[in-house]
Amino acid sequence: MYRPGHYGVALALYAPIGGVLVAVGLLDLALLGGSGVLVLTMLPDLDSKTTRLDHRGPTHSLLFALLVGLVAGIVGGLFAGFTNGFPAGMWCALFGLLIGTLAIVSHLLADVITPMGIRPFWPVSDRHYTLAITLSSDPTANYLLFAVGVMLATSAWVLGRSFG
Repeated sequence: MYRPGHYGVALALYAPIGGVLVAVGLLDLALLGGSGVLVLTMLPDLDSKTTRLDHRGPTHSLLFALLVGLVAGIVGGLFAGFTNGFPAGMWCALFGLLIGTLAIVSHLLADVITPMGIRPFWPVSDRHYTLAITLSSDPTANYLLFAVGVMLATSAWVLGRSFG
């Protein structure tokens, strides 16, 4: 998929988490998490900027999702731990792990619906998975995914505010 499709899937997956955070009054954290998912969701496509990696190779795997989650968790934990102490640092580390992993998994889900597909279990398996629903370049599919993601994220925010 292209950027709008990836953003839409990332917003759709994050919407329930953001809605719960809004409902419990953590508006800043809800916005930070949503922003983090949007910033990180395009990270796997950095492989297309180099000749050293195949496109939709290692950066399009669950291992990469976990690695990005771990890095985001470490950064979040260190940042919060230095300013607010150990318990806050641990919670922020877990939140960073969730956001980083979710961002990459959303990217994988958006790419698995294209004919090119993904190899999510690299390096354990080179098996290729695809649902072959739409071309990644299809503007209708990309903007439809984006619209659905925005709608779900907005609905989660509104519902969270009404329950909070």
